[in-house]
Amino acid sequence: MQKYGGSSLRTLDHVRRAAERTARSWRDGSAVAVVVSARGSRTDDLLRLAADVGAAGSSRELDQLLAVGESESAALMALALDRLGVPAISLTGPQAGIHTTDRHGDALISRIEALRVRKALDAGRVAVVTGFQGLDGSGDIATLGRGGSDTTAVALAAQLRASACEIYTDVDGVFSADPRILPAARLLPWVSPGVMAEMAFAGARVLHTRCIELAAMEGVEVRVRNASSQSPGTTVVEREDVRPLETRRAVVAVTHDTDVARVLVHCREIRHDLAPDVFAVLADCGTVVDLVARSGPYESEFRMGFTVKRSQAEPVRTALHELTAGFGGGVHFDENVGKVSVVGMGLLSRPEYAARLMAALAGAGIPTSWISTSQMRISVIVPRERTVEAVETLHREFHLDGHEPTDIASARSGIA
Repeated sequence: MQKYGGSSLRTLDHVRRAAERTARSWRDGSAVAVVVSARGSRTDDLLRLAADVGAAGSSRELDQLLAVGESESAALMALALDRLGVPAISLTGPQAGIHTTDRHGDALISRIEALRVRKALDAGRVAVVTGFQGLDGSGDIATLGRGGSDTTAVALAAQLRASACEIYTDVDGVFSADPRILPAARLLPWVSPGVMAEMAFAGARVLHTRCIELAAMEGVEVRVRNASSQSPGTTVVEREDVRPLETRRAVVAVTHDTDVARVLVHCREIRHDLAPDVFAVLADCGTVVDLVARSGPYESEFRMGFTVKRSQAEPVRTALHELTAGFGGGVHFDENVGKVSVVGMGLLSRPEYAARLMAALAGAGIPTSWISTSQMRISVIVPRERTVEAVETLHREFHLDGHEPTDIASARSGIA
């Protein structure tokens, strides 16, 4: 199974190179299925067109429009393969038997009936499938949300029992930080699915969070590779041959996310707990939240804070204002923030890591506000304009270039 992202198909030359790589696999005797994303900025261009005609929110017609991008990529890829003498067929998500839930713009894959894909592979053809889309219960196209093509690829790989799912992008693999902003970032030859899922959720844009969760559940090995090089890339897999010692490095990477809005909900003199109502609003909007904190049950004023994606804030803003207006409360949105996270294993068991994170940022003069800790991630909110500086600071602090001493005593003494 191969998947090509939008950056790997940006121009027709990129499409031809992707087709040549696929052709090599096919000529080696492999049965090859390919999932493709929309080319380059095609999805953003289509969203701008929708905005120009006054479209708002996720809707059936918007999904109809956005599905065009992946369909274009699939047809071009199949044509390029045919030109190379490789028999190929392009299939939309519905044609490939991909069924979804009914939520337009953020649907989930419910089942796959890959009869046409299997038939094409059995006939010796390459099946080129559109990512990001499927057929909902009403018989309409529904899209899976940003990054959904990754999820399509993993789901189809699981259904076809592929040996691995190779995801091709414009970087050499998964790094200890975003190499686009930090040249010192180190390529990670392998990452466990749990760590990769945390990295994806916390802002690493190489893979979609849902695809990693699905890969872990279905036992699909994911390989992230550069479409323009022969780099071996990064393998996302649980390695049984590695038994990490407690003294080994706990922090694997630093991630960042500037698509963040900090939300504060407050109501005075409220007579019931508003938290269930707030979470119901967020669920109705399909909004994922992070860094959640709230006031205690014996305080007269209800206060609740959390972060959401800035790009998805508008429907949340409207719904929360409607909710709090009836209680004399209000909602404050701060969109001038970024989220920086260190990701690894056993972070709660090493309290010195949170201390080092806060001390390093304070030493660099970077203000911090909300912080959240777990065994696999420590996240903190910083001013948006200083997000990149915060990534650089923490990458140095945790010696992610590969030079950190491995013993706990050295780390706690400040040497590590």
